[in-house]
Amino acid sequence: MASSSGNSAGSPPTQNSGSEGDLQLLMDQRKRKRMQSNRESARRSRMRKQKHLDDLMGQVTQLSKDNNQILTTTNITTQHLINVEAENSILRAQVAELSQRLNSLNEILNFINTSSGVYENNQTLQASADSFMNPLNLLYINQPITASADMFQY
Repeated sequence: MASSSGNSAGSPPTQNSGSEGDLQLLMDQRKRKRMQSNRESARRSRMRKQKHLDDLMGQVTQLSKDNNQILTTTNITTQHLINVEAENSILRAQVAELSQRLNSLNEILNFINTSSGVYENNQTLQASADSFMNPLNLLYINQPITASADMFQY
């Protein structure tokens, strides 16, 4: 159907005017222009995609750094919590020991007060009351509290 003179498929073969050649030239120019425009658009699209990929990779890097920093902070805070819990356990043990000592001392004071008022003339009872007041006999009460963090680790 196409003629050797470059006519289009639907045109008669006898028309070989200059306007047909100009039309073909114009169409070729438009086609080349469109192809160039498409190439430029594709290049811009690839550049946008690459920039987007680079931005995402930067975000991944930053988020990884932030995540590592948060993990480090969490580990440090957890260690501080463990230390505070151990110290709290020691202090609770000391409070229990001191409460027990206070109760013992109050019992001794009550015994001394009741025995000295009721049995003032009884010397054996007075001697036992004096033995309670003797600091050498109270050495077991004034022992230091020995507790360390190692005792309370779990």
